[in-house]
Amino acid sequence: MTRRSLASLILVLFCAVSPALLSQSDARMPPITVPLPPELLDQEAIMLKVDLEPGQASQPHRHNAHVLVYVLSGEIEMSVNNGEVLRLGPGETFVETPSDVHSVSRNASDSEDASFLVVMIKEAGAAVTVPVN
Repeated sequence: MTRRSLASLILVLFCAVSPALLSQSDARMPPITVPLPPELLDQEAIMLKVDLEPGQASQPHRHNAHVLVYVLSGEIEMSVNNGEVLRLGPGETFVETPSDVHSVSRNASDSEDASFLVVMIKEAGAAVTVPVN
C-alpha cells in the first residue's frame, strides 16, 4: 500500500468514527480497533481518545506504530527522539513513526484538562505502548 493510500485510509477511519468519539465525554471509553484490508496483512488500526488531567505526563515510551494525534481541547506538549518540544492546541496535529521514541507527552497546563484523538496503525495484537528505559 502506498503512503497516499494509507493516508486516505486513515482519513476515512477518522471521518467514520470521530463523531462518536467527539461527542463522548466519558474518559473511560474503550479504543476502537478496525481490521485493515488484505494488502495490510497483520496490521490493525486503533482510534482512541486520551484525556490528560492538569500537569499529567507520561514516561518516555514508543508505539511501534504510525501514530496521528489531533488535539481536541486544552494544550499538550509533544516531542519524539528528544527533539523540539511542540506545544499544540485544539485542531493541531502531531505525527509519530514506528521508529520514534515518544520522549515528551504532557498536558501543558497546571490548571486545565486536555484531550486528544489518536489514530494508530500497528501490527495486529502488538502492545499499543512500550515503555522505554
